Amino acid sequence: MFPWLDLLKCGVEAFWLFARVPRLRRRSARGKHTPAWNYTRAFDPGLRDVTHSRAPAQPRTNRGPARRGKRLTAKLAPLDDMFRNSHRHFMPDSTGPAFPMPLPLIDLTSTEGLAAWSVRLRGLRATASLAGPEAETVAELVEDVRRRGDDAVVDAMRRWTDPDFSADRIRVDSDEMDRAEASLDPALRTVLEDAIANVRTYQAHIRPSDPPRIELAGAELGLRFEPVASAGLTVPGGVAVLISTLVMLAVPALAAGVDPKCLRVVNPPPTRRPGATPGDLAPELLACCRMLGIETLYRIGGAQAVAALAFGTERVQSVEMIAGPGNIFVQLAKQTVAGACGTDGGFYGPSEIVTVADTTADPRWVAADLIAQAEHDPGKCFLIAWSREVLEAISAEVDLQLAERGRVEAIETALARESAGLLVEGPDQAAALADTIAAEHVNLAVTDPEAWLGRLRNGGEFFLGHQTPVAAGDYYAGPSHCLPTGTTARFASGISVYTFLKRSGIVHYRNGMPDKAIDAIARLAELEGLDAHAASARIRRKRS
Repeated sequence: MFPWLDLLKCGVEAFWLFARVPRLRRRSARGKHTPAWNYTRAFDPGLRDVTHSRAPAQPRTNRGPARRGKRLTAKLAPLDDMFRNSHRHFMPDSTGPAFPMPLPLIDLTSTEGLAAWSVRLRGLRATASLAGPEAETVAELVEDVRRRGDDAVVDAMRRWTDPDFSADRIRVDSDEMDRAEASLDPALRTVLEDAIANVRTYQAHIRPSDPPRIELAGAELGLRFEPVASAGLTVPGGVAVLISTLVMLAVPALAAGVDPKCLRVVNPPPTRRPGATPGDLAPELLACCRMLGIETLYRIGGAQAVAALAFGTERVQSVEMIAGPGNIFVQLAKQTVAGACGTDGGFYGPSEIVTVADTTADPRWVAADLIAQAEHDPGKCFLIAWSREVLEAISAEVDLQLAERGRVEAIETALARESAGLLVEGPDQAAALADTIAAEHVNLAVTDPEAWLGRLRNGGEFFLGHQTPVAAGDYYAGPSHCLPTGTTARFASGISVYTFLKRSGIVHYRNGMPDKAIDAIARLAELEGLDAHAASARIRRKRS
């Protein structure tokens, strides 16, 4: 039997997406990017606002181009309503305009809004668990690399990155890195040197020193910090040249005391299709490695790179610690190899931002920060305010600025599918909501950001005040931009000098153990049935 129902459903979904998802067609003939709310009213002044007015819904009108036909629009209108309400970013109590605002708005002062948000919040939780088809794929790949070494790495690179990849391409030649550094643009070199200096100064400032020893119950007690012997750094590749990520990983390791000769960087070449010209690593990345004193750079990525760093292969040296961002396969691989080596223990990616804005926030600046994080694709952007006017103004400004940015399609998709403006009752609910989301970046666009900082517990990094763009942390300020995502900032921290340090306790009985300590140890050991432990303490009792 021909699946007429399925065909009709697919057609209706396609119609809904074409009519509802914001596209570049919102640009006017004058070349300006008209705000969605103005654009809608120009065609239907009676349409109620997207932001959850309590007024009764207005009758539907044919808002599409004439070529779609009024009859078809009228017939599909009921189905359109049905699919709108089932959409993953349902805006409660709203009919929605012909071309929605770029940032969907959810009213958390309403019951419907709270219900919609609870569904969204569950989807924010990090999904890299050791269960499911992705985890099985990663586990098989990690085991394959452990057993077959370079051959397994090459097979994986051919499958997912470059069909002509070969083992002799795994490691970048030293001469190639030297040439890249020699040809580096002087202006870019200066910028990189400044950024490296800022990160180094900050990481050195927060590096813990061994605390002075204390005397307690006859013993000297202390704590020692030591860097790991070697570290592997995962720098994502493919779409963008993430030199900043290399800096944000390598400099904290160097500040911890890791020898630059013992830092091993993995970065995959651009993905290509069969027959296409093979791409390679950006020369700027190679040059930056040289500037940092790094001698080992591997032209690999993904779960296979993590496995190679953990177990070692013929061409890849194993390391004691693996740190860095990546997709879900990289995150799962780090969980899988934990124990064979250390890992950063975090879930880094994709990018997130939560902005808390009051009436003093500049819509232009807040919109620019939101768009910047959405540019990562997929980025998650959440704007929290207790003023509907603030949300509307910032959302409209986002719409205006989109015309001036590249990668508009990716940004619009991230804003429409992964982001939301959240209307709350007041500052208390805003603070609680920000803590619940526990985002990678928390931007406090409020009058007194220092006071607000004291109200918040969770966040990968806090950006205080109107004058502080999130991009400062991404590139230049000092703290690493490798930060926990997926609400893991509830318990995890960003990569820093602490990631590459081990802590070891110190105990020293210089003048022998006092009898009180010996008796206590023996009593507790015998309680646990460990007589040898008790004897090892008693044998040290001083005899008069």
